[in-house]
Amino acid sequence: MTDIIDQQVTVATRLDVATNATHTGDWARVCRLDQLTPGRGAPARVAGRQVAVFRIPSGDGESVFALDNRDPFSGAHVLARGLVGDRGGVPKVTSPVYKQGFDLRTGVCLDDPEVVVPTYPVTVCDEGWVSVAIPSTSP
Repeated sequence: MTDIIDQQVTVATRLDVATNATHTGDWARVCRLDQLTPGRGAPARVAGRQVAVFRIPSGDGESVFALDNRDPFSGAHVLARGLVGDRGGVPKVTSPVYKQGFDLRTGVCLDDPEVVVPTYPVTVCDEGWVSVAIPSTSP
């Protein structure tokens, strides 16, 4: 998915996703679930911010995660292009720049726990649309 969408919508079903960023209470529809490639990330623009959205297969189905697309070590907006995997059962994305791993659930850097990337709540409605909570103006 290469299109970046900036649109608001309210949806009913929320996935159980940890979040470390505040949000406005509104939601931005970013894509349909079937447009996300399992095991990969995709960039989306949510209220002017670049967000990386990930669809991750797991033993009991799949999970969808959203975190800021900005790599805090390089400053580049590249996390959506990172390698997805796990470290000790923790779902993670590895930055393609300096190779730090980030927990997709919490945004905590697995190589330097003092560094945290903002994460955002994600919803998938019955019709299959993925929406991300609109972040407040500061991450």
